[in-house]
Amino acid sequence: MVQERAAALPQKNNTYQPIEDYGVIGDLHTVALVGKDGAIDWCCIPRFDAPSVFGALLDVNKGGTFRISPTFEQTTSVGRRQMYLPETNILITRFLTVDGVGEITDFMPIKQPGSKVLQHHIIREVKVVRGSLPFEVVCTPAFNYARDTHTVTLSEHGAIFHSQSLSLGLASTLPLEEDGRGGVRANFTLHQNQSAYFVLESARDHDLEPQPISARRYQAAFEETMTYWQNWLSQCQYQGRWREMVQRSALVLKLLTYAPTGAIVAAPTTSLPETLGGARNWDYRYTWLRDASFTIYSLLILGFYQEAEAFMGWLDARCHELKDNGSLQPMYTITGGHDLQEFTLDHLEGYRKSSPVRIGNGAYKQKQLDIYGELMDSIFIFDRHQDISYDLWRNLRRLLDWLGEHWQEPDEGIWEVRGGQKDFVHSRVMSWVAFDRAARISHHRGLPAPLDRWNQISAQIYEEIMEKGWDAKTNSFIQYYGSDAIDASSLLMVLTKFTGPTDPRMHRTINRIQQELTSDSHVYRYIPSKAASDGLGSTEGTFSPCSFWLAETLARSGRLNEARLVLEKMLTYSNHLGLYAEEIGPTGEALGNFPQAFTHLALISTCYNMDRALNGTLLR
Repeated sequence: MVQERAAALPQKNNTYQPIEDYGVIGDLHTVALVGKDGAIDWCCIPRFDAPSVFGALLDVNKGGTFRISPTFEQTTSVGRRQMYLPETNILITRFLTVDGVGEITDFMPIKQPGSKVLQHHIIREVKVVRGSLPFEVVCTPAFNYARDTHTVTLSEHGAIFHSQSLSLGLASTLPLEEDGRGGVRANFTLHQNQSAYFVLESARDHDLEPQPISARRYQAAFEETMTYWQNWLSQCQYQGRWREMVQRSALVLKLLTYAPTGAIVAAPTTSLPETLGGARNWDYRYTWLRDASFTIYSLLILGFYQEAEAFMGWLDARCHELKDNGSLQPMYTITGGHDLQEFTLDHLEGYRKSSPVRIGNGAYKQKQLDIYGELMDSIFIFDRHQDISYDLWRNLRRLLDWLGEHWQEPDEGIWEVRGGQKDFVHSRVMSWVAFDRAARISHHRGLPAPLDRWNQISAQIYEEIMEKGWDAKTNSFIQYYGSDAIDASSLLMVLTKFTGPTDPRMHRTINRIQQELTSDSHVYRYIPSKAASDGLGSTEGTFSPCSFWLAETLARSGRLNEARLVLEKMLTYSNHLGLYAEEIGPTGEALGNFPQAFTHLALISTCYNMDRALNGTLLR
């Protein structure tokens, strides 16, 4: 029977799970977010920035979901737990009741390099390890952000969902029935040691014929995926005090990697709010140059050289695509695309009614002068591992020619404000970093460069920052020239070696950040009412990367007891799986896109250098 339905459905009692109640699985092309209730509420196919097929995370009524969970005729207490199979990205969701204990094991098989197979698979095993439990499975996709209609066709071994641009096949070891809302469902009971299997498969055409997976084939796919992740993680060279958290962060970064290009997305979600009910909802499914130096540094110190080289290849390609004037844009798509046009999906209500839901990111058109420093720092770090090419060096010199003419101009800065350009101090600091690192590369490699000019410009930038970026009244570095506002990005002055960690000016700036921007271990980026207008006017949570920067900066300045306490507290604010969203709310809740690469990169750097500081091997 074939039935056409619009992509809209009531589900899950119209409730949203907390952001921190999700785990993530993936296949190095895309990911799926799996909640503690057994629901896949976010998945974009065939890649991170493709339209969603399950999007209940952004609209619980229309977005679509693939849920497997226990059902009871009367109210029964259910404990919900999640864990990763050790050293893997295979997720296990557990349901604990008086009558029995059930488990769902979720994973996505890894596509082999060079594979031309277009399909992506989500494999789900449901089993009972004690007693008996009744379950319900509901699978209702909502193609193209719930904008496209689709047909549902039941087959002998499952169901097929056809939309205009994508098809999904659901293979099941149990009979399915249509739910009348564009999806399929089934109710079943499992007893101890019994299992049921579900495989969701994608295709661009209609050539799908769901075939149920046998226990033997399931086990083979499970073991192959487990072996892949464990072998990959075995390369990790970090054996310090926080090994488990660092390894989980490394596994997150690998999940956020788009294998065909080596690019790493900032986060796999869009429009998760930084304030519930607010407008700080952005699409993070792209790759920011700002993350570059943190990414290269983290991958290399952990020993993931292949990933560092792949990401460097993506960066190298961007440097060969300069604008006519020799500049770069702040972010690109995972395949290097330049157009990230931003628009809103007004038919979706947003997470917990936090609209608008945005697709694309208009900040790609901004002028953000700090990106040149982050780019040059990443190349400087990588060049110590592997020599860069002369062709890349020629393009970098062209970039620096442009920066030499424009570094004194106002811009939108690291926080991508939308309330007007300012002379941001951090942008000046990173402009200094760009010329400093370029000169160091030239000296190290003997590459031709206008060193006299670069040294002259870097000295001019440095002295200007010390004169105009320092506020004698507040005894601190400030956010932008002429203001007295404090900004947590000042912490990067130490991490980029612009200033020494024990410099009196830096010491006073750290103290002010602790006094005005820090709540317990949590650090705000800035105080909106006092800082440059970001054009939004709403508040936000604390910014987790800044909290880790504070810990590392304190460690580098010799304040180890303070530093370790900040770090240890921050580690308690991950979710139950060790994952972080972008921000943390006042009661410890996750806010913003999830999981966020920037936070996990900051965690890796902080744990690595804190460990060295405690061992007495950290060079300030």
